[in-house]
Amino acid sequence: MKKSILFLSAAILAGKGLSAQDSQQDSVQVQQLDEVVVSDSRFALKRENSGKTVIKITAEELERNQGKTVAELINTKSGIELTGSRGRDGSVFGVFARGGRGKQVLIIIDGVRVADPSSFSAEYDLRLLSTPEIESIEIIKGAASTLYGTNAATAVINITTKKSSKKEITGNFQSTVGTNQTSDDQNYNLASFANSALVSGTLNKFSYSAAFSNRYSDGISAATTPENEEDSFSQFSTTIKLGYKFSEKFELTVYGNQTKYDTEFDASFAEAPNQTKLDQQRVGISSSYEYAKGSLHINSAYTDYETDSKSTFGESISEGKNLVLNVYNKYVFADKLYTVLGVDFLKDEATFTDNEEQTIVDPYVNVVYVSEFGLNLNAGARFNTHSEYGNHLVYNFNPSYVFSSANGYVKLLGSYATSYITPNLTQLFSSFGNEDLEPEENGTIEGGVEYAVNDKLRLSAIYFSRNEKNRIGSDENFISANIADEIDATGIETEVTWKPIPAFNVNLNYAFTERKGDNAIRIPKHKVNASFGYSFSDKTYVSLNYQYTGDRFDTDFRTFEDVALDPFSLVNLYVGHQLCDNFKLFINANNLLNEEFVEVIGFTTKGRNINAGFNFTF
Repeated sequence: MKKSILFLSAAILAGKGLSAQDSQQDSVQVQQLDEVVVSDSRFALKRENSGKTVIKITAEELERNQGKTVAELINTKSGIELTGSRGRDGSVFGVFARGGRGKQVLIIIDGVRVADPSSFSAEYDLRLLSTPEIESIEIIKGAASTLYGTNAATAVINITTKKSSKKEITGNFQSTVGTNQTSDDQNYNLASFANSALVSGTLNKFSYSAAFSNRYSDGISAATTPENEEDSFSQFSTTIKLGYKFSEKFELTVYGNQTKYDTEFDASFAEAPNQTKLDQQRVGISSSYEYAKGSLHINSAYTDYETDSKSTFGESISEGKNLVLNVYNKYVFADKLYTVLGVDFLKDEATFTDNEEQTIVDPYVNVVYVSEFGLNLNAGARFNTHSEYGNHLVYNFNPSYVFSSANGYVKLLGSYATSYITPNLTQLFSSFGNEDLEPEENGTIEGGVEYAVNDKLRLSAIYFSRNEKNRIGSDENFISANIADEIDATGIETEVTWKPIPAFNVNLNYAFTERKGDNAIRIPKHKVNASFGYSFSDKTYVSLNYQYTGDRFDTDFRTFEDVALDPFSLVNLYVGHQLCDNFKLFINANNLLNEEFVEVIGFTTKGRNINAGFNFTF
């Protein structure tokens, strides 16, 4: 009965979309030729003046993918693999970019780096984010330690949350309900729920916003076992922002966030009553002061993480804290030279046998030159000072040249940049730690071309080669150590954005990645993403998405042997229909063909699933 009702609802919603014909252009516009990017320079410069590979997930793209998680969205971009994002909620095993590991990807939220210093990998968990609260996401490919410091070796994911409305009060409410099932158990029971509420406004010089979100799912076992016991996942998040504009030049914002999640998990191939509870609390401040041709910016946040894990090995409670302070000054000389001079301060704390901490102080400078004849140059350096190992210098040199025409441009780009990954507190001070560790070092060279024609077509092809030295692993006694063997990762990334008519858009990307020096587990050699979107009217938008994930290896921890995993293909469908100005319905059908596949040996993946929801604004 539930199965029939769910398919009937989907058919009704899709039918409304297909029948609503209108000659007007879709109200949601795709990226234009004069699109600006910020993350590679901290200035809002035209894409054609950027020499880096920057992917932008705009507010429009987020609106056209309502009901999806942040991990699902990022996983459709070239050169990135989020292992576990296609499985049970609570099962993300790492963000891999350009053949690197999760610790080589830096995540930034509203200008502040985020990472849990008490976790084994010190990575940030994307499950803590609520998609409806996000305004945009920029992803910088390649080494970016000059601007962003440690961990920015293969990518930076720069997330900007929604700002307060300019009106006195506005609200946005979104709710999603759907199935949560594997390919061999298509029961179509409702087992996945998500809700969010955001209220914001501006009263004279004072601005405010309050956001709440929650997610819950069950119905799937974490491990692929005959018992098939269901494991649940729940999350609650609350964010408050208060801002005051003292003058046209000076404004200040303070904010606070608490996010909790509770997830059950199994060991691979074995049911177990394992459970993890995490409580994240963050307070922060951001301010800017504008003057003449420059501006001074301060971003700071203090975060407390507490994780309670119960497993077959017993119960453990870990606590981590970090303080981040970023102060930088932007100044423009003669409308051609864009400069950033700043200093970062980072303090991580965690509890092992004793309370341990490390500090980093990084002064840096970056300069972007935009000429009148097509040459652009992005260059800079950062001097890393670490409390444990001393000093380290990184730099970047990134020239590009643009051949402009009345209808578009051709851009040639190249770069060489170095980056570093500091050892985390677990690697330094735990029972398996080593206080003599040195930072991991990366050197990345890139070269490529981008071609754009008005707002109709953009093509790009990038080659990269990255060398990884001094990486941190374990010796024969499982003690952290710098490994002498080097890693070489090379690849090609291509992207196509095409809009042949105003109502139809096509987005394609392909990534070839080869990693040598270790077993390269969970990193596909070939990956393809394709998206075809059509606006049937100014109210109805439909998209069909295809993803191919190629051959890769994973380790079977029962035998400690590497096993080749078969490639797989997924097809997803999205339909959105604006019933009226402030009320929208949407539906997602993921893994439409009910493909059975393996992401991580011993863990489940999702089969065909359907979710539907609404978005209400006032």
